[in-house]
Formats: sequence, C-alpha cells, structure tokens
Amino acid sequence: MAKMNFGGVIEEVMTREEFPLEKAREILKDETIAVIGYGVQGPGQACNLRDNGFNVIVGQRQGKTFEKAIADGWVPGETLFSIEEAAEKGTIVMCLLSDAAVMSVWPTLKQYLTPGKALYFSHGFAITWSDRTGCVPSNDIDVIMVAPKGSGTSLRTMFLEGRGLNSSYAVYNDATGRALDRTLALGIGIGSGYMFETTFQREATSDLTGERGSLMGAIQGLLLAQYEVLRENGHTPSEAFNETVEELTQSLMPLFAQKGMDWMYANCSTTAQRGALDWMGPFHDACKPVVQKLYESVKSGNEAQISIDANSKPDYRVGLEKELEALHNSEMWRTAEVVRQLRPENN
Repeated sequence: MAKMNFGGVIEEVMTREEFPLEKAREILKDETIAVIGYGVQGPGQACNLRDNGFNVIVGQRQGKTFEKAIADGWVPGETLFSIEEAAEKGTIVMCLLSDAAVMSVWPTLKQYLTPGKALYFSHGFAITWSDRTGCVPSNDIDVIMVAPKGSGTSLRTMFLEGRGLNSSYAVYNDATGRALDRTLALGIGIGSGYMFETTFQREATSDLTGERGSLMGAIQGLLLAQYEVLRENGHTPSEAFNETVEELTQSLMPLFAQKGMDWMYANCSTTAQRGALDWMGPFHDACKPVVQKLYESVKSGNEAQISIDANSKPDYRVGLEKELEALHNSEMWRTAEVVRQLRPENN
C-alpha cells in the first residue's frame, strides 16, 4: 500500500506499482470469472478482464443484451452462457446486474454460490440494504467489491486509452482467507487506476449521495436554474447555453480536472476570479443544507426504498423513458444538440 497525503489526511491506497498486473494474473490463474449481467458495468469489466488475460465468461439472458455480448466477441456455449450456467461454472461470480435485477435474480443466483466461491459486486446497495433487497449471502463464501468511480463506458474507454479509472474496494466476508487478494487482483484486472478502501455501507451511501448530488441531480438542477434565469432576462438559447454548459464542459472542467479549482481560477480573467471567489460562499451555504438532507435520506435507507419501489413497478421502464424524453426535449438540451453540431470537430 502507498501512503498518500490527501489535504493533510494520510490515506493508504493501492496502485498498479504495488500490485502489478502480473501479480493479479498469478492470484487468479485458477479462477473462472463469471460476469453476470452485460448492461452498464458488465461490458467494460468483462472486456477489460479478457483483454488483460483472465479466464472470463459472461452470463446473460437472451435478448438485445445477449446479442450485444456476441457482437463484443463472446461466444455462445464457450464464453457466453445463461445466468444459471455462468454462475455454476464461475469460481468468482461478478454480480453486475442492476440493483432491481439483483433482487429478482438473487433466489436463483444464490443456489450456485457454493462454499469457497467469491461473490463480487460493484455497488454496496444490495448488501447494505439487505433487509430490503433480500440479498443475504451465506458465510462460507467471500463477499467482495470493486466499485469503479465512473460508468462502465468510461472504464472501457480509459482502458483502451491506456489510462485507469479510480475504484474503491471492500471485503464484506472473508471465508477463504484469500478475499482481499481476490479483490485487489480483480480491481487491477478490470483496469482500475488507484484503489482506495471502503466498506459496502460507505460505498453505497456515498454513491447514492453523489448520483443525486453533484454528479447528476444537483448539476442538472443548477445548470437549468442558471439557463432559465438567462433566458427569462432576454438572452438567446445559444448565449444562455454557452455561458451555462458549453464553457463549463469544454473549457473549464478540463482545467480543474487537470490541476484543481485554484489553477482553473488562476487561468481565468481577474473579473471572473473575483466573482467566483465572492459567490462560491453563498452557493455553498445555500447548497449544503440540501446535501445534508439528501445524505440523511440516503443513510436512513429512504432513497434505497424509493428506488426499490420505483423499479418494482411493472410500467417503470415506460415511465422512465417518458421522464428522460422530457429531459431530452427541454429547450436547454435541444439547444445542446445544435451547439454540438456546430463544434469545429463536427464541421
């Protein structure tokens, strides 16, 4: 483990230097890794493991996703099976189904989790709220997690670019005495950058908070609020969108992603610097109570229950598609389509 100073807090992290790919291959050389589910995380993790030289198979039900797996090079009867067949063959069962799907498949899946196997997740949801999901593994298997801090698409894209997506990891149950080695080896195998330790409960809580907060929910709310104020005060869609979204994503985000917010501020005009420094306080003070309320809702299990209830409705997918379509058809994101077309690389 490498000890790193994060703003004055010392934290141990695992890097590829401390845990090279060759070591990961040696640890998992006798394992059959069964990736269950080929939706969001499945393709990236499965393909990265395969490309890194591990013994990987995929379990997926028939349908469009099954056909996508075939298109990605998985061969029916050889490396692509039903969920049941893959779970039976795998010594490490990577459960990469959606949270709702985990609940429905769990009664079937648990039959194949025989002593000594490892059950792997990339999200702590099912275990953290097991009283609500019904996912209670037996004590004679390893229960482990590697949670990439990004989408499965990003994991794959960054892998192909020779980069890595940071991941958290956790061991919930160590039945074999090899759970940690299995976890770290899998984390390296799927293409993690560095890995930091967590627990299933901390990962689930921080993940749901982040998704509802700065990563997705809050960012849409903030962008829309600013866009609406500009439009209501006579600014054109192009001007409102460029000042709200385009400049943020295309110019400023790469700067603070590279070297931090202070560096981004330093590379903006003095007028922008002054305004940002003056207004970051009021925005923080307005937003923090909302984030605190959100965190308490997540921690209590309320957000998990909302998700479970919504995903359990027979017409959930229809309702979701309507909500996403409404988002897509909003003026701000219709404007985005035109702005993207006008980018120099598209002309």
